[in-house]
Amino acid sequence: MTVAGKIEMSRSKPVKESDLLLGEDWESPEAGVDPTISEGRARRGLISLNRSPLARNIIVFNLLALTVLVAGVLFLNPFRDSLFVQRERALVTEAQLVANVVSALQAAEGTLPRSLARVSVGPGLEVFLFDPSGALVAQTIGQEKPGLAADRPRSTVITDFLNTIWSGVSGLVGAGAGQNQPDTGAYLARNLFSQAAAGGTSALTGKGAEGGVIISVATPVMQGTSVLGVVALASAEGEIDLLVRYEREQILQMFVIALLVSIGLSLVLASTIANPLSDLAAAAELGRDRDARKMTPGRISIPDLAARPDEIGRLSVAMRGMVAALYDRIDANEQFAADVSHEIKNPLASLRSAVGSLRMVKKEEHREKLLDVMDHDVRRLDRLVSDISNASRLDSELVKEEEEEFNLVTTLTNLCDFLGQQAAEKGVEFITDFPAGPIEIHGLEGRLAQVFVNLITNAISFCEDGDAVRVWTRRRENRVLIVVEDTGPGIPDQALNKVFKRIYSDRPANHFGNDSGLGLSISKQIVEAHGGVIWAENIRPTNADPTSDPLGARFVVGLPV
Repeated sequence: MTVAGKIEMSRSKPVKESDLLLGEDWESPEAGVDPTISEGRARRGLISLNRSPLARNIIVFNLLALTVLVAGVLFLNPFRDSLFVQRERALVTEAQLVANVVSALQAAEGTLPRSLARVSVGPGLEVFLFDPSGALVAQTIGQEKPGLAADRPRSTVITDFLNTIWSGVSGLVGAGAGQNQPDTGAYLARNLFSQAAAGGTSALTGKGAEGGVIISVATPVMQGTSVLGVVALASAEGEIDLLVRYEREQILQMFVIALLVSIGLSLVLASTIANPLSDLAAAAELGRDRDARKMTPGRISIPDLAARPDEIGRLSVAMRGMVAALYDRIDANEQFAADVSHEIKNPLASLRSAVGSLRMVKKEEHREKLLDVMDHDVRRLDRLVSDISNASRLDSELVKEEEEEFNLVTTLTNLCDFLGQQAAEKGVEFITDFPAGPIEIHGLEGRLAQVFVNLITNAISFCEDGDAVRVWTRRRENRVLIVVEDTGPGIPDQALNKVFKRIYSDRPANHFGNDSGLGLSISKQIVEAHGGVIWAENIRPTNADPTSDPLGARFVVGLPV
């Protein structure tokens, strides 16, 4: 995670000591839904297509995929080819049966029968009997038997309607084009005569006067090896087309049902996606309008969709965290501005009093004291303004700087070698205890060094001659602890939770005005930007009375490794 991301996390998610030891995550605070959003949701209902481009896109794409699928099935038309093959085979079989009947009749009568009344064929099927010279001897048409009408294909409303539209469009596009002479069953049968008379069975397909398909099959009437004649069968015009239309009708009916189901499911899906996104957008727009002073100012409430196990739930959690971090930043800036104003007023009031008194005093020693006070206050103001400026720029500087791997033990050793001299000059014993091996961590070495320098110099400043400061570090699994201890007066119990606040300082009287109260606050900000924690505690003997005086103070920094 980048330093910028860690800064935002540190703003919106307070870290506890248990987080360092147990590695627990924490949740962002919950908030209710804005009443304006709830009212909009109630008015919107399931979904509003005219207000939701996303819902329209979902429905269009779902219907488009379904339409392409059905169009592909109709275009490829596998059942039509199968019907042609099956019908042709059936006609061949039926023609051979009729030829066998005719052959039997010829054997009984001694000549080709002049009537085919005793031959039973399917309804609408034309039967032709030719002699060896090609002359038509007999002809009949199969009649539909009683009770079989219900088994024939029913009307095809959808297909007929689409065919009508297609015919109209084709007529407009192809107007004036020449048309071929339509085929008939007799015409196709005669075309097959020569092939059948040669002793083979053949089939031929043509189109009738109404554009329907006609299948014709011819087979020889054999007696031994002699060809006595030719039997030809021709299907009724449009019989196959009617079957194809009926099959298409079934597909289109299922398509209509699937279309309605798809629209319904798309609406439900769109409502589960578009409505939450609309609520999130409405909350963001409320914030924009409030910034534009179009509405009564107040805190923005992002809808809580964390229960959703999808990207919208993640988006809701992220937006709630961002809003919470933004409000935390706003609150902190407001409090910081108030604290800064209060802190600046103190040296300004002192300066104003010193300037007024300077005009009235006559003695030189009094004037020197007032000038010393004025110099102290000016230095205090300069230090306060510099620290405030550094604290204000800290976030942006942390974002710009690049993290890198470095050896924490080497950094602490170099710092302690330099600060140990400062402690020795004050008569404070300085003790270090670091591991022999390196501890590699990823972060901003200069910023973390600033934290350790601040903690160590604070510990030295609270110590007197004969006191001691101890700096030690230990690695604990995926954490490293850096501890700074001193034998000074300790920290008042009521101040343990305040020492890391901005513009807070609790120092002896002889240190008044020498500290801006921002050092520990900046240290906390840097540590939390690295994903770590920092806390303060008093040192007490084991089993000591909690109300007894502390033996010193301890500051602990925990960083991930």
